[in-house]
Amino acid sequence: MRRIKCLLIIALMVVFNMTANAQEKKNFELSDIYEVPTFQTKGVKGMNPMRDGNSYGTIENGEFNIYEYKTGNKVSTLFRFSELIPEGENEAIRPYNYTLSDDESKVLFLTNVDYIYRHSFTADYFVYDLASKTLTPLSENGSQRLATFSPDATKVAFMRDNNLFIKDLASGNETQFTDDGLYNHIINGAPDWVYEEEFSFSLGYFWSPDSRKIAFYKFDESKVKEFQMEEFIGLEPAYPDWYSFKYPKAGDDNSVVEVYVYDLESGKTTKMDTGEETDIYLPRMKWTKNENVLAIQRLNRHQNHLEILAADATTGETHVFYDETNPYYIDITDDWTFLDDGKSFLMTSERSGYNHIYLCRLDGSESKALTSGDWDVTRIYGFDGKEIYFQAAKNSPIERQIYAVNMKGSMRTIINKVGTNNARFNNSFKYLININSTATQPYLYELYTNKGKLMRVLEDNHELLERLNAYNISDKQFIKISDPAFIMPDSSTVEIDGWQILPPDFDASKKYPVLIYVYGGPGHQTVMNQWDHSDWDWMQLLAQRGIISVSINNRGSGAQGQEFKKMTYLELGKYETEDMITLAKYMAKQPYVNPDKIAIYGWSYGGFMAANGITKGADVISTAVSVAPVTNWRFYDNVYTERYMRTPQENPTGYDDNSPVSNTALIKGNYLLCHGSGDDNVHYQNAMELIKSMIANNVQFDLMIYPNKNHGIYGGYEEFGDGECRMHLFTKIDNFLFRHLLH
Repeated sequence: MRRIKCLLIIALMVVFNMTANAQEKKNFELSDIYEVPTFQTKGVKGMNPMRDGNSYGTIENGEFNIYEYKTGNKVSTLFRFSELIPEGENEAIRPYNYTLSDDESKVLFLTNVDYIYRHSFTADYFVYDLASKTLTPLSENGSQRLATFSPDATKVAFMRDNNLFIKDLASGNETQFTDDGLYNHIINGAPDWVYEEEFSFSLGYFWSPDSRKIAFYKFDESKVKEFQMEEFIGLEPAYPDWYSFKYPKAGDDNSVVEVYVYDLESGKTTKMDTGEETDIYLPRMKWTKNENVLAIQRLNRHQNHLEILAADATTGETHVFYDETNPYYIDITDDWTFLDDGKSFLMTSERSGYNHIYLCRLDGSESKALTSGDWDVTRIYGFDGKEIYFQAAKNSPIERQIYAVNMKGSMRTIINKVGTNNARFNNSFKYLININSTATQPYLYELYTNKGKLMRVLEDNHELLERLNAYNISDKQFIKISDPAFIMPDSSTVEIDGWQILPPDFDASKKYPVLIYVYGGPGHQTVMNQWDHSDWDWMQLLAQRGIISVSINNRGSGAQGQEFKKMTYLELGKYETEDMITLAKYMAKQPYVNPDKIAIYGWSYGGFMAANGITKGADVISTAVSVAPVTNWRFYDNVYTERYMRTPQENPTGYDDNSPVSNTALIKGNYLLCHGSGDDNVHYQNAMELIKSMIANNVQFDLMIYPNKNHGIYGGYEEFGDGECRMHLFTKIDNFLFRHLLH
């Protein structure tokens, strides 16, 4: 009897301790996410592969140190930031970024960065000579853009005031080789707004391998319509300012783009023949292994016919050596590589229905598939002369592993760890740093050989995991959803990947509200087995308040083949919205869900989807939050929009039938609309047109506008101190959701 009493006391003590431990667990706060980075992961910064292939450079404690891959031992210190003192100055500069020359004899530093758009900026550049330890301003004639070393490190090219210049580092002479650059008219050496945003590059000129020529883009944007944004600049002056830039909306004129080659020795500039048709895109160019041959990609306006031209840099004459068409559209990537034999190149294509690697010939003869199967190659890392190293969604659409394939098509696995793997290879492809994460494991940085042998762990983020142990955490649960509504073009049905995050004290006998997290855009995935940064943190906060979060990879998302990704063609918003409504109905049927309390939240494309959810899905979705939404694709840029929709003139119903602006009369529930008035990407105009429509239909809604803030709605306002807009935004969103979902 006494023994039973002792066991009972021990059991009660265990229960008490478990209860006490549970009570000691902390809840997530918004300030942990947006004010103090409590849950920020650590990375391995500055892992720059050195040219010897055996070492890498990294920044630590104010030094750029060189380490051996094999041993991890420090070899030398290349430079110290305290040494970066310009002649005649007493203090070192504070670099924003740096670039090593190819021969590692010099470093290009930049400071005093002033952003133009999200990816482009002006800055003050300095050249640091490692031998003499001297730091010299690149130019005394004003801030520069896009400075790059020549391959032989004797010169630096740069852009200023829409023109191109070359600085000879030995003589100090500065040569200007274009003179027609003019704001909002002619751009030399950089893309216009829409190329920068949608074709994802900011550098628009390229040194030839022998350092004797520079190929560059010339954008004539004089016929592109201007978009104006009002800037609210404080009490003095009392009048707002206006910023105007060229932004081609769907169906409107683009820049006329040309390619030129400048010969440094002769001073001659030659135009490359890209064809008589100018209503096209030239989204990529690259020097081949022949130092006089430039490869130029040419894409038609519908973006479903890609050609690659070989251009003679001396004469400008061209011929087509690659030709591909697609029934939908072709995604432009950087996954094309010219081989040292001067006769071949590697290219990815979805021609088989899945994205795979092809060995192609410069003479235009038939190409050979090096990978195949019902899975997508998602990234090429490079080629070492024997094998191509790449990432693929071979195991699962929600994971990524690392592979190699040789020129005969024989494939091997390098990294097969569960979750998402991203590789950083060294110059010789002998070593790689693998960055692995899962839904429950923050980023793990490990050094491997290219044979998949683990050398050592560089960072495991154990401190974050230990910190998270003190908090109420709900693991992300992956789910599969089958529903007859998920129909493919061939009339078959497909199983959809999803996840849900339940409250940490989940009780299956209770009824919980649900938040659908959505992006939905072509090729994008919200469901991945990877660490999810602040969105995961925020959903933990929601879970602690008793809100279930859920998301799916809707039809139109990536890594499941072309037919799955491109079935939204010509009808953006139709199938994606249907899938969100199907998800809402699926959740409403779950015994632990309150079917009257289902909400949807999204940003950008996701904001468009949330607006469609509260309109077309009004019978099942009661609450929605849209941040920076597109509300009609007529208002968005033509490169992105026409890729998926063609022009409004060709496809008016595709634009309007799935536009939230056309459907506000359907709204029954609670809607919060948030936008930055300085959004140069998804213009504030989108919010204004949606507001007009809701007013016309007598629909009540909540609104939050952030003056002058761009698409990311970051930062504060100088005149009012260091306030953070993200904190304000999510306080607004949380209060809105709690009011309508928890009461």
